[in-house]
Amino acid sequence: MAHDHLQRRISELESLNDQLQSEIRYLDDLLKEVGFEEGLKTLKEAAQEMIDQDKTAN
Repeated sequence: MAHDHLQRRISELESLNDQLQSEIRYLDDLLKEVGFEEGLKTLKEAAQEMIDQDKTAN
């Protein structure tokens, strides 16, 4: 019984992982289309820069 439950849970998590990876790839592609050269990486850098600037302004 426990083994079957664990197998189902593993399958659920693998499915969720696949969905999340697809969403991340899609978001990365969209970001590249709107001008973030390296997609998510560039977005994260820009967000961190804005946070850092805000901290130094206050």
